[in-house]
Amino acid sequence: MSRLPASASIATPLDGARLFAPSAERNAPAITALLCEIGPARGRALEIASGTGQHILALATALPGVEWHPTEIAPERRASIDAYAAEAGLPNLRPAQYLNATALGWAAAHAPFNLIYIGNLLHLIPQAAALILLTEAAKALTHDGVFVVYGPFLRAGELTSEGDAQFDAELRAADPAIGYKDDDWVNEVLTSAGLDPEVRQMPANNLAFIARRIPQ
Repeated sequence: MSRLPASASIATPLDGARLFAPSAERNAPAITALLCEIGPARGRALEIASGTGQHILALATALPGVEWHPTEIAPERRASIDAYAAEAGLPNLRPAQYLNATALGWAAAHAPFNLIYIGNLLHLIPQAAALILLTEAAKALTHDGVFVVYGPFLRAGELTSEGDAQFDAELRAADPAIGYKDDDWVNEVLTSAGLDPEVRQMPANNLAFIARRIPQ
């Protein structure tokens, strides 16, 4: 388990089991708009590392024809996801499940998904773990599925804002194995996994990799 600075995962308790992450509240509208644009109107969607549940609640609300499957390692965050889901009463939002997406072989244990989304995780895990996550997610896609990876990244090996430089330094001080991944590296991994990635600029200097299977 990576050591993380306090700035990496801020979530405050609300009523019941719900947790609130300010960063999730800020970036949920842009992520939801993107997935409404490029995602399927029907099918099965997997969110890896659903965190507090704020993102998937917004996504399940905006895309009611999609069956959403949240996953999370931390039990208190799974409880938060389920608490948000219970309050919203959305029929297309399934209970939160445990998934370690950095473990080899997890894709084979799951039916294929039309959409897989992961946000703000790659910089919190070592590069070897990120490699497994990306390649396994590619295997878990349907033939016409789309994989979306969102978060902060290096651009051609460079940090491009003062805020990113500070956050990356905090991450590496807490654990030298973690920190921002390079956009070129992510593109290479996705391409090697048989996907064709498109990169979108997102608010707050984030990127979104939108990857579909390369036609055979």
